[in-house]
Amino acid sequence: MHRRKFIQAGGLSALAFGMPVKKLETWWTSPGKLPSFGVQLYSVKEDMALDPKGTIRKMAEDGYDYIESFEGKQGMFWGMTNREFKQYCDSLHLQVLASHCDETKDIERKAAEAGQIGMKYLISAWKGPQKSIDDFKRIAEGFNKAGEICRKNGIRFAYHNHDYPFRPVDGQLPMDVMLKNTDPELVDFEMDIYWVVTGGKDPKEYLRDYSGRFRLCHVKDRLAVPLPGNANSSCDLGKGIIDFPSVLRVAADHGMKYYVVEQEYFPGSTPLLSAAADAVYMKKFRLA
Repeated sequence: MHRRKFIQAGGLSALAFGMPVKKLETWWTSPGKLPSFGVQLYSVKEDMALDPKGTIRKMAEDGYDYIESFEGKQGMFWGMTNREFKQYCDSLHLQVLASHCDETKDIERKAAEAGQIGMKYLISAWKGPQKSIDDFKRIAEGFNKAGEICRKNGIRFAYHNHDYPFRPVDGQLPMDVMLKNTDPELVDFEMDIYWVVTGGKDPKEYLRDYSGRFRLCHVKDRLAVPLPGNANSSCDLGKGIIDFPSVLRVAADHGMKYYVVEQEYFPGSTPLLSAAADAVYMKKFRLA
């Protein structure tokens, strides 16, 4: 039966038995299910270096809805033009959501190419620890400038955190400084939940304290006991210590729009196998 007719029939039955129709529709739409989810291609960077098209096709087959690219040696479009890249992803029913990039180099061209194919974001992935809090204020001002260029091209600019912004510098947390010194009209933030936890902070507190600033997130789990030789170790989703049902519930309530899987370590697995396992987790996932 067609979905709409099924719901209508169910609604009539519910009325006949005195059941509220709203509850029936809520049951049908699976409350707490994420509307869509994507993958950061850095999770499968080794495979991307060898076979970009084949690896992207595998992400589509796994069930991801969108991809977030990054600037490898072949650029964020992986040896293709921006339009060729989009055409290929369109053929796989994959949205090209965003790309990590170095916003200090040729940002005008990158923003224009991203805007031409309907991407939503360019994202600064790494600034590194700095010597003073003034350095982070200068970084924030650079973000504002990049955000203005992106806005002119119909896209948004964002910053992706690691753990270093949660280490005090001159008595202040760089993450707070960057959030407070960037214009919300120009700059969004991509919360890497794994790195917030690794930095010793509570993701839910930041999501509440800066409601509406975090529009994207990296859904990346963390082992309770790091792997030998790795101070910080990610793992397949659901096998670590991060309580994603509660964290992403708070995220959804405070403006989160895009949920991007990322994994950097693969204990007992491979990048492609882990990407597939992570997609299974996300399909079954429900918010608290």
